[in-house]
Amino acid sequence: MQRNVLTIATGKEVYWKMAINLIRSFLWWNNNYDINFQIVTDLENPLPTDISGKIEIIKINQKEYGTGFSTKLHLDKFIKNGSTLFIDSDCLIFEPLDSIFKRFKGLSVSVVGNYINGGEWFGNISEILTRFSISSMPKFNGGIYYIEKNEISNKVFETARVLEKEYDNIGFTRLRSQPNDEVIISLAMQLNGQTPLIDDGTIMSDPQACRGPYHINVLKGTRVLINPKFPDRLNQDWYPFNEVQPVIVHFLGEFTKDFHYKKEVYRLHAKSKNRPELWINLVCNLSIKYPATIKNNFKAMFRPLYHKLWGFRSIKQSERIL
Repeated sequence: MQRNVLTIATGKEVYWKMAINLIRSFLWWNNNYDINFQIVTDLENPLPTDISGKIEIIKINQKEYGTGFSTKLHLDKFIKNGSTLFIDSDCLIFEPLDSIFKRFKGLSVSVVGNYINGGEWFGNISEILTRFSISSMPKFNGGIYYIEKNEISNKVFETARVLEKEYDNIGFTRLRSQPNDEVIISLAMQLNGQTPLIDDGTIMSDPQACRGPYHINVLKGTRVLINPKFPDRLNQDWYPFNEVQPVIVHFLGEFTKDFHYKKEVYRLHAKSKNRPELWINLVCNLSIKYPATIKNNFKAMFRPLYHKLWGFRSIKQSERIL
């Protein structure tokens, strides 16, 4: 079965830049595997020379398949025969993807997550389940989707596009003023009998779930993410793991501005220029890690005084908002 990886970079330059970082991490770890890479984009940016000729560009028109998260609801129109692993552009890959394809094999549409049967997840889940006469639905991080091209996967995404039109009426709340692909595809999966791979922390995780210190090196495959144990104030009680080493790290939200992500972006760029490892590590520490650490510690130390004298600053709009 043909295997493919696909990402989307539409609307803003920031998504293209993140996609290039993802592609470099893919090529670093998957050169010896028969896996193709595709990028869906409405941007006119040329590929860097180290990537050109190694991946396929799927060109679309602006807003042809919606904006923001809505483009994910059309994945069935982009994928080739065989199996496709969609990965969000703000992810990095830390080992070969072969093991992930093997674990998902045979599932028409799947994700990494668990089931939810109540509570709040972009809407009142109990009310939504009752409305559709179902007992539960998958809950997951939409950083990855696995799809095998067949009639079932087509039906799932057709259902998702119908549900999107009724998003507000169903009772879902919006993310960045837009319909959230996760709850739509979750409901579409459940209505079409599709199941998630139960999350064990080995396929994908993120620094939002693991708020403790994390240690990563994309070139060596080092990735240790820590969710401090209770009663640590950084503990995320909704996340069931204390330490994970996932194949894919998802730098969702503002975590692409964190020095950890910026270090790995530099490593990949420098390696594409054949810079020696000693030089790469030196630049990562002296130009990225240490200055950011000093700045963060300084801000943490004087933040209470700043708030007392001048109050709270307004929250800046995310550069990701279209």
